[in-house]
Amino acid sequence: MIFSMFRNLEEKEKSDAIENLICESTPRREFFMMVILSIAMATCGLLLNSAAVIIGSMLIAPILSPILSLSLGLVMSDYKLIKRSFYTLLKSTLFALAAAVIIAIFLLPQEYGMTAEIESRTQVSIVYLIIAMVAGIAASFAYVKESLNKTLPGVAISVAIIPPLAVSGIGIAMLDWDVISQAFFLFASNVVGIVFASTIVFSLMNLYSKRKVAQATVKKEDLELKKENSV
Repeated sequence: MIFSMFRNLEEKEKSDAIENLICESTPRREFFMMVILSIAMATCGLLLNSAAVIIGSMLIAPILSPILSLSLGLVMSDYKLIKRSFYTLLKSTLFALAAAVIIAIFLLPQEYGMTAEIESRTQVSIVYLIIAMVAGIAASFAYVKESLNKTLPGVAISVAIIPPLAVSGIGIAMLDWDVISQAFFLFASNVVGIVFASTIVFSLMNLYSKRKVAQATVKKEDLELKKENSV
């Protein structure tokens, strides 16, 4: 019965989900701008020890899309999609770290230091990996099932992606290797958990059958991206 939920999907749902996911993970300027804004908000929230601000930062972060797109590429054995998604994720990570470092350097002298919110992102636990896997299942299923799209913001809040990156940046600003390594390991383990779980879900959904749709969408998005960058 559980597996039938993944099989009983309309072909249009699959095609639309693939097109939307690839479009949302395209490395456009506005994509990276949203990454920087979300990490800036998260860094401020961590330094202020404000859970509300941190939650807000996770709601505007678009970084979940390239992670799911990477899973899609793995399921389809599409090297171009894998490379494209990994590039977007890597560039997002570098931008996020740079933004967090700059903000932390500016704010740390203002008597901000280690807070409970920061310390909680340096405590690595297998529970976080389990949460990431559950979130990966929920996110990948919700992306394909249009009726469940409204649950995606909740998934974005539940998984630890943006806050650990911000903590890593804060750790760099503080020159604290323990903070840097533990927070970044938390980020990396969450990415791995999401990729692992969503790859299984996309496989059960047989999205490989839509490989041509993905290739056509990537080609279309890359052409539009070239036009935007040439302006």
